Amino acid sequence: MSKDNALNLPLDPNIGEVKPQEIIEEMRRSYLDYAMSVIVARALPDVRDGLKPVQRRILVTLKDLNLSPGAKHRKSAKIAGDVSGNYHPHGESNIYPAMVRLAQPFSLRYPLVDGQGNFGSIDGDEAAAMRYTEARMTHVADLLLADIDKDTVDYRENYDNTRTEPVVLPAAVPHLLLNGTVGIAVGMASNIPPHNIGEIIDATVAVLDKPETDLEELIKIVPGPDFPTAAQIYGQKGILEAYATGRGRVVIRGVAEIEESKSGKQTIIISEIPYQVNKAELVLKIADLVRDKKLDGISDIRDESDRQGIRVVIELKKGSYPKKILNRLFTLTPLQTAFHINMVALVDGIEPRTLSLKEVLEYFIAHRVQVVTRRSKYDLQKALDRAHILEGLLTALDSIDEVVSIIRKSSTREEAHGKLMAKFKLSEVQANAILDMRLATLVGLERDRLQSELDEKRQLIEYLQSILSDETKMREVIKAELLEVKKNYGDKRRTVIFPQEVGSFSAEDLIPNERVLVTLTKTNYVKRVSIQEYHTQGRGGKGVVGMATKSEDEVQFTCAADTHDDILFFTDRGRLFKTKVYELPAVSRQAKGSAIANVVQIAPDEKVTAVLTAQPKIWSESESFLIMGTEKGVVKKTLLKLYQNVRSTGIRAINLLEGDSLRWVSASNGEDTVMIVTVMGQSIAFSEKDIRPMGRTASGVRGIKLRQADGVVAMTTTIGNPEDDEEHELLTVTEKGFGKRTPLKQYNLQKRGGVGIKAADVTKRTGPVIDAQIISDLNAQVVLTSRSGQVIKMPLKQVKRLGRVTQGVTLMRFKQVDAVASVAIADALTEVAQTEETLLS
Repeated sequence: MSKDNALNLPLDPNIGEVKPQEIIEEMRRSYLDYAMSVIVARALPDVRDGLKPVQRRILVTLKDLNLSPGAKHRKSAKIAGDVSGNYHPHGESNIYPAMVRLAQPFSLRYPLVDGQGNFGSIDGDEAAAMRYTEARMTHVADLLLADIDKDTVDYRENYDNTRTEPVVLPAAVPHLLLNGTVGIAVGMASNIPPHNIGEIIDATVAVLDKPETDLEELIKIVPGPDFPTAAQIYGQKGILEAYATGRGRVVIRGVAEIEESKSGKQTIIISEIPYQVNKAELVLKIADLVRDKKLDGISDIRDESDRQGIRVVIELKKGSYPKKILNRLFTLTPLQTAFHINMVALVDGIEPRTLSLKEVLEYFIAHRVQVVTRRSKYDLQKALDRAHILEGLLTALDSIDEVVSIIRKSSTREEAHGKLMAKFKLSEVQANAILDMRLATLVGLERDRLQSELDEKRQLIEYLQSILSDETKMREVIKAELLEVKKNYGDKRRTVIFPQEVGSFSAEDLIPNERVLVTLTKTNYVKRVSIQEYHTQGRGGKGVVGMATKSEDEVQFTCAADTHDDILFFTDRGRLFKTKVYELPAVSRQAKGSAIANVVQIAPDEKVTAVLTAQPKIWSESESFLIMGTEKGVVKKTLLKLYQNVRSTGIRAINLLEGDSLRWVSASNGEDTVMIVTVMGQSIAFSEKDIRPMGRTASGVRGIKLRQADGVVAMTTTIGNPEDDEEHELLTVTEKGFGKRTPLKQYNLQKRGGVGIKAADVTKRTGPVIDAQIISDLNAQVVLTSRSGQVIKMPLKQVKRLGRVTQGVTLMRFKQVDAVASVAIADALTEVAQTEETLLS
């Protein structure tokens, strides 16, 4: 039988009654109850003290254990156990990690727990077990608890009704903005960045002094977040949006500097990383990118971080561009991240709201007004009570003989108490104080002390009453206390803010525009080497090693270009890929290079057969054309602008006939003369106007009629009629190293589609023609590359000028069975001759 029933009290008639419920309505109500419980009791901070319930309970427990900043540390297990047993019903497994985060200087701008022992690291290492670590509160935590014993906040029953806990802490500083918070609730989340205490206090003071202060004025005081890991913020647009609306996106970059050793070796030193980025995972990410060849130019990565700070060393390969690699690090790794600000907090402890910067400050000020009001009332009452007692004691001292007489004549304390109240018109409290008065109080100095204390209490009462009656004075008190906090705990800003937005950085801004030699092998290995790697030699020399090739490989193509140029790769299937010259791997002249598949998305069985470099400005010239030639003598002319937008997967450049392949491409202005040279030394020159412009995927028309066993070896363009050209010459080079210069005027203009005329006398001694190019500047250099990778560079003026039907002279000799693979012309004005000869085998 229940107790109520035993006392014959009426029972609730609904007890035991089963009521039908709609399951949808019941689920909705239950889910909303659960959601609100998560929002209010676990996930979101209170706008007044900036704390979640578990954090607040940890600080309260630290106070209960008298673990002030100057106290001796206590075991974390004791603290977590008391939090769990007294306030937080969710278990120590949730409490200890929350306390660990409050102690981490890389998680909180101003830690609230002073930890002793292993409290984790920025590499993601977990803290030691709670039985091994100790803790106490910090000075900032002490500020949050200041005056909590003066009835400044409301209390409520704890989870088992055995004690009370504060609903909110008095919070002498705007903690929500100082340390920020991360909280994921049901249907909402909070992500508030940390800020500098001096800036936030100045902003709070500004609103105290001038409530109508607008965002434009506040942003001058608080330029943006201030992260514990420092780093750099780029752009103010996201900050302005966040401070105005409560939502915004901030781009954070780590700090990295390029250092060069005395030996010329370059390294990238990372000294600061973005907030909430795991350093170990960052280093691992960089290593993975290098391993997968998505990040070139890095030879080694070391983490040399210690207690003094972060130091990640990235060693670079010789010839790499540090700024380009650094830009790639920002793009591909967490070295650059976006912090999405979502300033959601609980208002009045129950209502989640998205708040602007000014609203957060206003709610804090309102909270402080309430705290200072309640504290002042508490202190006022204490002062009134003490003054009342002091007045009674002084009254007794003024008539001490009579007081002593009344006490001596009274038989009991109660009798003396009543007679004193009646005789001197005292209150019960005053009469009790007189009865408890010591004999030492009768001395003259003691009376002076009581009088002095009474005067002080009366001044304090007057001061407190003025605060409570004057809102302006109340705000001045709050302001003074905030400025005192700033004076004691203010520090310098760590995070640097740059006004410009990050956006997509142009690689041209980070890479010097220099002359390089681009080399492509027959098996499609590509590289670029500074033209300065090759020194000038005389005609007939052996050259230096320009590339280490495998026995079955040979150099197929070489051209000179600037690093800022576009480079177009045309394949034997008639497809086009486009990239920048600086995207090609920069290696030493002896290195083989990298597979073209690492640069463009070419098919495994597809070969690059033509390469064209072009300055970016050429795309804006609407009258420019691309003239293409195939192995079987087909030519095609198409507007250049039709090839401007090239997908990463490539586009169709020409529709080839069966058995044919694309071999040659050149840019023209629509008025040029096209010249074709064949393997057997035949040539034909015809006007570009003989080729009508076609669509991007057209097949083209016949350019030269080939004899049996012959094929096109080169196509080039020139301006005007060759017969009238006194300036240009045709450079022809044969497979066995013979070459010559022939005046272009010896080649008469013909109609497209003929068999042409002789350009060189091809014999067994010379071998077939390997290349032919139109030249004009004899101060330029000709670079010959052999199949085995030998390279020789010489002035064009050293190549003998001979007639059209001649063999030429020896330009390159070979140490063994070898042959010329490619020919390139380099502008002498952009080259710097090396003073030291190097011969490598």
